Amino acid sequence: MAAIATAEACDTNAAFLASGDLRVLQPIFQCYGQRRTFSGPVVTLKVFEDNVLVRELIETKGEGRVLVIDGGGSMRSALMGGNLGQLAQNMGWAGILINGCIRDVDEINGCDIGVRALASNPLKPNKKGIGEKHVPVYIGGTLIRDGEWLYADSDGVLISKTELSI
Repeated sequence: MAAIATAEACDTNAAFLASGDLRVLQPIFQCYGQRRTFSGPVVTLKVFEDNVLVRELIETKGEGRVLVIDGGGSMRSALMGGNLGQLAQNMGWAGILINGCIRDVDEINGCDIGVRALASNPLKPNKKGIGEKHVPVYIGGTLIRDGEWLYADSDGVLISKTELSI
């Protein structure tokens, strides 16, 4: 899949931006992982300081999809570490966007996957299994639905209702 530059996508899709079919997330995310550019269909997850469902989804075949995790913006613990980063790479996920923190930054930076998160925090999360899969989430100033498309590069993150063409 050819990479689509987010700046170019914004320039060439003014009508989609105006209609809300293409949205720009607020620039609040840090870049981790080896893939600085990634895209794919979105799988959504809503959790809070608990990563049991994160692991469950990452254990499924990624097939080039992007896992979007609404962690409520919590900075009190990480939702993903190096083990899950390696698993996501092995299972074929294109990337992960987390409205929350990661840990094991050096390990995640060694993985062939794109990760965007608010920050890092060494504290591990709870293991209660509480959360919701495949639900609309509100992250970075925009509503994101399961099945939409995410495009990320060094300039930012876009959400599109449909796959964009080059």
